Amino acid sequence: MINQDVFSMYQQDELNSAVLYGQIAKDVKNEKERETLLLIAKDEQKHALVFEKYTGRKLTPNYFRIRLFLLIRFLLGYTFLIKFLEYRENRGIQSYQSNFDQIPEVRQILADEEKHEKILMALLDEDRLHYMGDIILGMNDALVELTGSLAGYTLAMQNARIIAMAGLITGVSATLSMAGSGYLSAREDAGKNAVKSTVIIGVSYFITVVLLILPYLIFPDNAYLWALLATILIALLIIAGFNFYISVAKDRPFGKGFWSMAGISIGVAVISFAVGYIVKDVLGISL
Repeated sequence: MINQDVFSMYQQDELNSAVLYGQIAKDVKNEKERETLLLIAKDEQKHALVFEKYTGRKLTPNYFRIRLFLLIRFLLGYTFLIKFLEYRENRGIQSYQSNFDQIPEVRQILADEEKHEKILMALLDEDRLHYMGDIILGMNDALVELTGSLAGYTLAMQNARIIAMAGLITGVSATLSMAGSGYLSAREDAGKNAVKSTVIIGVSYFITVVLLILPYLIFPDNAYLWALLATILIALLIIAGFNFYISVAKDRPFGKGFWSMAGISIGVAVISFAVGYIVKDVLGISL
């Protein structure tokens, strides 16, 4: 007995994927990648027609979901999006396997999906992934340095606005310093565009700085401890989001990268907070 609702869901997913791969192909500059994506889109359309034969339902693409995925592609790159879609299809493959006896064509659909994954993983070579190390450098250094600085300033200054001012001065200076160091390093790497590398490091560093300082601008002057707590939570969210991206785009385990970055950032913040206490109460220096 064919479950109409389950197979309609498969049909909808395949139909959405066909449109989505076709849309991605339009924006890909590499001709080989474009042809491959169009062939995969064609296969997905065929799969949708197979399920339509058994469901008897004429479905249309879910353009809201397609636009959402295209937004993800714009923000995070088509490599991330395609790998994320392949992850979803792998989950779908597991459910396909339980339907071998109901739809004979499922075996061919399963073989096609496994072939798609192998082709895509061998093909993808997005430019932004070559500069992932620069993003890591800028973001990670900002997380460690500024989280630590803000933690130290918090107990020493005890005023959210003053802490924000000091943090911004520190952040801007550190951004320029990091970008300069990144330029000198990238200039020695023949495979990189030194200017592009510098911009990526500087922008990723400064964006992180702004996000970490934001709570001190939002909370009242005397709520500096709450601002620090919010900053630490933002830092953890940044680390989690970034490591999720890396885990999908580069097939790396999420937990190891997250706990490593989080441990360093929080550890430095705790030490800096203690330094702030020493400066204020032991040395008697306060603002």
